[in-house]
Amino acid sequence: MTVGVLATLGVAIFGSVLGGLAGFFGGVWDSILSRLTDIFFAIPVVLGGLVLLSVVTSNTVWPVIGFMVLLGWPQISRIARGSVITAKQNDYVQAARALGASNSRLLLRHITPNAIAPVIVVATIALGTYISLEATLSYLGVGLKPPTVSWGIDISAASQYIRNAPHMLLWPAGALAITVLAFIMLGDAVRDALDPKLR
Repeated sequence: MTVGVLATLGVAIFGSVLGGLAGFFGGVWDSILSRLTDIFFAIPVVLGGLVLLSVVTSNTVWPVIGFMVLLGWPQISRIARGSVITAKQNDYVQAARALGASNSRLLLRHITPNAIAPVIVVATIALGTYISLEATLSYLGVGLKPPTVSWGIDISAASQYIRNAPHMLLWPAGALAITVLAFIMLGDAVRDALDPKLR
């Protein structure tokens, strides 16, 4: 849970800043970021985790969180970019620009509050994905290490006794599945709450 929450915060902040700036300023910065996100989208997440985390000897959660932020920001960045591009074309933004508002004021006071909703929705849904990814990497032996508590570690240990004591595998796997499903449903609820078309 800690890894999922911190990774989601890191991805949301880092991706939103990069995507928002690219969508607002456009030009060369936007082109560079678009090509960079394409490169990161081409990297298989689990394979990237196996390669990058296999050389890390730390027993803390930070390498796993850093890996998730490194490969997770492009999705949020692309969504933030599209939201900012849509928001900056609205009449109230053009009016504020005509009245002499600075770029920082336009971004912070007018565009960000109206472009952040899709980022929140996707980040909420992605939280369950990051929890599942951490469990997968820990199961494969490159994520969290004992004695750190992880459902992936529990599933890996219980898989040795699946014939004689299947209930040992059922509990951590069931808890993981229920948690991931809960966050996906939470993301759907947040989307319904923030989407003005559904009100």
